Amino acid sequence: MQIPTPILFLGFLSPTIALAHSNLTVDTSNGLIAGHFSSSHPGVIEYLGVPYAQPPVGELRFEAPRPYQGEDEYIADNFVRPILHSQIGSFIDCPYTKSSPVDYPGKTPQFDRIWSAVALHSNNTQSEDCLTLNIWTKQSPGKLRKPVLVHFYGGRFTTGTTNTPFYYGADLADSEDIIVVTVNFRMNVFGFPGIPGLPPNVGLLDQRRAVEWIRDNILVFGGDPQRIVISGQSSGSAAVDYWSYAYAQNPIAAGLISHSGTVLSFPVNSRELSTQHWYNLSSLLGCGSWGDVLPCMKKQSVSAILAAAARIPAPPDSSGARRPPVFQPTVDDVTIFDDYERRSRNGQFAHVPYLLGHTDNEAGFYKVTAYAQGTNLTDAEWNTFNVETFACPTAKEATNRIRAGVLTWRFRYFADWNNTRLYPTSGAYHGVDMHMVFGNSELVSGLPESAPQKQLKRTVQHAWATFVRDPSRGLTELGWPQFNPGGRITKPHYRFIQMLFYSSCLAEILD
Repeated sequence: MQIPTPILFLGFLSPTIALAHSNLTVDTSNGLIAGHFSSSHPGVIEYLGVPYAQPPVGELRFEAPRPYQGEDEYIADNFVRPILHSQIGSFIDCPYTKSSPVDYPGKTPQFDRIWSAVALHSNNTQSEDCLTLNIWTKQSPGKLRKPVLVHFYGGRFTTGTTNTPFYYGADLADSEDIIVVTVNFRMNVFGFPGIPGLPPNVGLLDQRRAVEWIRDNILVFGGDPQRIVISGQSSGSAAVDYWSYAYAQNPIAAGLISHSGTVLSFPVNSRELSTQHWYNLSSLLGCGSWGDVLPCMKKQSVSAILAAAARIPAPPDSSGARRPPVFQPTVDDVTIFDDYERRSRNGQFAHVPYLLGHTDNEAGFYKVTAYAQGTNLTDAEWNTFNVETFACPTAKEATNRIRAGVLTWRFRYFADWNNTRLYPTSGAYHGVDMHMVFGNSELVSGLPESAPQKQLKRTVQHAWATFVRDPSRGLTELGWPQFNPGGRITKPHYRFIQMLFYSSCLAEILD
């Protein structure tokens, strides 16, 4: 394995926290929920596929999520990790169009397994009845309430699932004794239909409903509702930043973590464009091209809707590096705004501690997706993509947080490990840093971790968990400096993770 240059910074260990019950069943607003011990981490209890909202089916399709109406008892064991278990599980993905395998030139032997876990060409069952979350907590009798990390997956707001070894939360919960939660939410046209006169971004409202459920119920799992930190990767990372503007006065979260994406990273749809896409879709499905087509659209099959949505072309100015999806977040001045640059400069975001960053070579992932679409860009174009989509947007958001007096830490991840490499020059590509947080690279790739890789994983997990335990003081007590827009950290122990500033953004940011 070729060892590149640096990555990371963070955390101190505060007292670990405890399960508020002596058995595996808890009493929630849903009713009784029974969990089970993890087969891979025997000290961890997992509650999998827990509903947090009413199933958005029938008349509730395309509608904002409704509070869940509980059952007498729910057995939360219907999430199965196929790599760990041979049996077929009943855990449900929200609907999305599955990707196809990619025969990328020079791909590594582990490429297909990694791509399957990340890009989701899996055999997971899909259904609109999918608004569920998963909870992992370590048995820790007699301890204080545990802090909670809630994670939103990426996938261009088009695909995504928690039912992947990529986001299996038992290792992080076990190693750091925090509660780990992953959330399923609606995507593509089901999550971002852009219907005139209705909330266009119900997928983002799903995320809010999930965190509200966690806030109201996490105490019975041994968690602390005052110490919830939300994180995300890629579009999930942007969603975390969207959250900070949409809920500036009531964020619920005590801290935020963004991996590779901010409000300034990816384009969103205007109301007019989303309306156009909605009526193009309804017309293709025979529901008409104007007026109230919603009753007809609610009667269409999931497969028909996904197939018709795939026929609508992306906007003509789409980037070859990252093609924006047709159905994605829409400006509504509630959850999504069209003036983030101004709002960011004016500090119109939740003033809670923020940890944000990206990988050294985000393009290492996007080159594969571009290749699958028949697109090839020059190295210079890919470098521009890295800077304009991730480096500068992250620097701007971090700088404006610091200017507003918000505690802010920024990272850049550099590691390139043998068992996570996609092809010889993939480097620290988009999403690979998630292996350091969730700790599942061996589970995903089928290849063992090296000793330095394991050491870094524990360092990162400890740092991130330290931020979750105490977003205001934890990283400082670990010795990690806050972001300095004009500075650069070069201490040798910041190996593989680095705090730095991109000089190419300096003039624009400090203007």
